[in-house]
Amino acid sequence: MSQPDPIEEEMRYEQIVEQLEAVTEQLASGSVGIEAAADLYEKAGRLHAVAAARLDAVRQRFESLDGATPE
Repeated sequence: MSQPDPIEEEMRYEQIVEQLEAVTEQLASGSVGIEAAADLYEKAGRLHAVAAARLDAVRQRFESLDGATPE
């Protein structure tokens, strides 16, 4: 899989989800050719990787906050 695009790295999580939804709709429509479908599939993989990394970072932040809170 190719490396995330710098623009994709700058996107907010919500924007990434919107892009993933748009890619899914395009692929599901069946109106794209095989090369375009492969490009979209690669884009979805990059977006997924960025989204997963963001979620992991947020999870770690919550875990560190949870550990820092006195009971």
